[in-house]
Amino acid sequence: MKIREIAASEITKTVRQLFMDCNYFIGNDIMTALENAKKTEVSPVGKSVLDQIIENDKIAAREELPLCQDTGMAVLFVEYGDKVVISDGSFDEAVNEGVRLAYTEGYLRKSVVRDPVFDRTNTKDNTPAIIHTKIVNGDKIKFTVGGKGFGSENMSAIKMLTPSYGVEGVKKFILDTVRAAGPNPCPPIVVGVGIGGTFERAAQLAKKATFRPIDQRNPDERYAALEAELLEKINKMGFGPAGLGGSTTALGLNIETSPTHIAGMPVAVNICCHAARHASAEI
Repeated sequence: MKIREIAASEITKTVRQLFMDCNYFIGNDIMTALENAKKTEVSPVGKSVLDQIIENDKIAAREELPLCQDTGMAVLFVEYGDKVVISDGSFDEAVNEGVRLAYTEGYLRKSVVRDPVFDRTNTKDNTPAIIHTKIVNGDKIKFTVGGKGFGSENMSAIKMLTPSYGVEGVKKFILDTVRAAGPNPCPPIVVGVGIGGTFERAAQLAKKATFRPIDQRNPDERYAALEAELLEKINKMGFGPAGLGGSTTALGLNIETSPTHIAGMPVAVNICCHAARHASAEI
């Protein structure tokens, strides 16, 4: 396979469009889940909230307006082909320019501050983006992106479990994290779970899990069954839409896993509100 050149401008153009699209258009997986939830929701107030969420998402798509005022930090999972070179610039700079253009030209809220502790000055263009890059075989670049709001991000957690906790310990930590979050992450939520790897790998997997469409189950039957069991238990907590009570606290729960050390079993939980935005493209 020959080396393929991709212009930095093409990367910028693609990233710009993806972030505008994911902030304006909710995915079919989420919209279908919301409509199904409205049919089964036991609370009249919950049904009303779901109606409003669905209508909001339709208006956002029709008018090309943000689904939520918190348009989030820009997060990208990139599968970068090992036969690709950038012909006229830097990959990171091209990605960040795409984010910059999306958030300025697309009238998306800029929420990034320059320093986390001492100089919390807004960068005014929502950069820098959080870029997770995996080198893969091939001559293409695949982007999966999302805008991660922090009302739900702040409810996330990680715990370094040891193998002695077993599957019951994993379940308890996930359910305890969601229960402690309560109504704060703006339910109905999507729960991403990362199990395995190292401290940072588990967190990355949990974030990646929130980007997986909620109508796609884990290919491992054991984890698919665990996803279904945990989702059922979360919806029995009763927080309901907007935290006002009901049977729809979560729309989906996805688990991603990785090999880990013999002495460890890290578990991370990343919570996302119903505006679970994600979009993908390949160039």
